[in-house]
Amino acid sequence: MEKKKIKWAVVLALSAVVFAVALTLLIIHLLPERPENTDIPSSLPTSQAKELPDNPINFDELKAQNPDICAWIQIPGVNVNYAILQSGEDAEDFYLNHDTEKKYKTAGSIYIQKINNKDFTDPNTVIYGHNMLNGSMFGTLKKFRNRQFFEENTTIYVYTPGHILTYTIYSAFVYDDRHILNSFNFGTDDGFSAFLEQTLNPASMVKNVREGVNVTTNDRIISLSTCTANDSERYLVEGVLINDQPTK
Repeated sequence: MEKKKIKWAVVLALSAVVFAVALTLLIIHLLPERPENTDIPSSLPTSQAKELPDNPINFDELKAQNPDICAWIQIPGVNVNYAILQSGEDAEDFYLNHDTEKKYKTAGSIYIQKINNKDFTDPNTVIYGHNMLNGSMFGTLKKFRNRQFFEENTTIYVYTPGHILTYTIYSAFVYDDRHILNSFNFGTDDGFSAFLEQTLNPASMVKNVREGVNVTTNDRIISLSTCTANDSERYLVEGVLINDQPTK
């Protein structure tokens, strides 16, 4: 009887071994063949780096002509397409009556003052230009007084070395002749907010404000300033930055 039990135990053990071998062979047969090249890279790139676009303005060439050239402004629809210069501390309005070659010229140039950073990273960058009767400089900004024209023309482009800045025009109105950057503390939310309130709800009867554009102290804006027929007034066109595109 004891020998019979041992015999059955051996048979069961051998059967289990045979079954295990058969199952292993079946699994190996069903597995897909591995490719010959089994090298696995240690890391895989998640995405290809996008190539930066060219900047349409050759600042190297412009700065060779005049190092004060810091940007370029283009406003489709009003024929504004000029270099922007930065006046020095000793003559902050030098380019009010000098051209890009630093020669005296009544029409002057489009310029910013030294109080602003030339890379347009300030909360508000004020850009000055004459209201010329022949339509040059900022002489065509008056077109934004017309409601339909204001609605149909929405964009300002400012090119700086390494960047294309796109602004949406959100307000245009007659203002007084105060020095904006010296009248509001743009380094504080309260000061910036106080100026934004005046651009979003101008007290002037001559005004256009774009509906649906939200502007807060987290934004960066530009103020285009030009004179009017009244020496105590200025006409302002306000733009809020909506895109900062890095370039080569």
